Amino acid sequence: MHSFFTQARHWALALSLGLGLGLAHAQTATVPDDPAPPAAAAPAATGGIQSANIFEIAPDADKDANYANQTNAERKQVQPGNNAPMWRDVSKGVTGYSSLPDPEAGNLIQGFVQYPGSSVTNAGEAWRQVRNNWIIPYGGSLILIVLLALAMFYWRKGTIGLHGKETGRLIERFTYFERAAHWTNAIAFVILGVSGVVMAFGKFFILPVIGSTLFGWLSYALKNAHNFVGPLFAVSLVIVIITFAKDNMPSKEDITWLLKGGGLFGGQEVPSHRFNAGEKVLFWGGVFVLGLVVAVSGVVLNQIVPGIDYTRANMQVAHMFHGVAAVLMTAMFLGHIYMGTLGMKGAYSAMKTGYVDETWAKEHHELWYNDIKAGKIPAQRTAPAAPPIETAKA
Repeated sequence: MHSFFTQARHWALALSLGLGLGLAHAQTATVPDDPAPPAAAAPAATGGIQSANIFEIAPDADKDANYANQTNAERKQVQPGNNAPMWRDVSKGVTGYSSLPDPEAGNLIQGFVQYPGSSVTNAGEAWRQVRNNWIIPYGGSLILIVLLALAMFYWRKGTIGLHGKETGRLIERFTYFERAAHWTNAIAFVILGVSGVVMAFGKFFILPVIGSTLFGWLSYALKNAHNFVGPLFAVSLVIVIITFAKDNMPSKEDITWLLKGGGLFGGQEVPSHRFNAGEKVLFWGGVFVLGLVVAVSGVVLNQIVPGIDYTRANMQVAHMFHGVAAVLMTAMFLGHIYMGTLGMKGAYSAMKTGYVDETWAKEHHELWYNDIKAGKIPAQRTAPAAPPIETAKA
């Protein structure tokens, strides 16, 4: 008996639903969208029901000029809830009204453009695909390749040491001001690099480990750190460029150094001045060119430069320049960080204390050491510090 009542209730519910749908269909059919005959209106209703795109609720009816020219107010009377004309205008980039002062506040969707060889027409979607399909995968692969290459090099070569015995006589390699400029810029770069890697690639290797909640807080904190440290990096970068530009000017000896690979794969280093050709390439390519691109595009993304229209298109272009330059700069500076820490004995101490042993200067930068012996360059350029110093002798 219980089963009988249950089935009866189900059949009654189905019958009521069917009658309701039939009544709604009959009411819709009795109110035509335009003076066209009922036979022409039927395909429009069918097309509207079959379409899953909100921009194509009634594609057949759009062929009728009267239907297409209906205002939203008229449309609401015959088709309540059908605001397809408004969304068509939005998708085309038509400017509406907004009380916000932003020049693009009236445009909900960025305008359409056509890129050669691509079916993508929306500018925002095109930028998203460039980021997700090019910058992220290829940039991440480049960084991983560099890290793997450095690991293999360290496995095969280890730390580059001295061939001769240390003399105990110290030569000043970096002044207080040079070290302060370097460390300020280096610390800012590390913060920006770590935060940038987490924001760009963190969802691939951090999110699955710590979960979305913790990753959300982490990325939010690092994003703010990135925005605040960015201006410090830009200012310190300019100071570093001005400070070290003179000693990084190209010389004829740099060609020999490059042709021999700096002696890294041989048994003897190639003589160089205060900075070798590899360090000069890093300075002009990584610090000067890529560094300035990263700094300028970064301050634009931070919206702290007056006189710039911060439109979506301008921000997208700045983001692409920033992302590409940051990845290339990071790849180059991974090698610099390696040589300044694990790669070469005494390199980190030189930037920490400012001094190097006479043997270190002779073996790694022989031409610079010879200039010091000849008196062309002073062995000490600042006031006496804690470590005792003796001028290098022949």
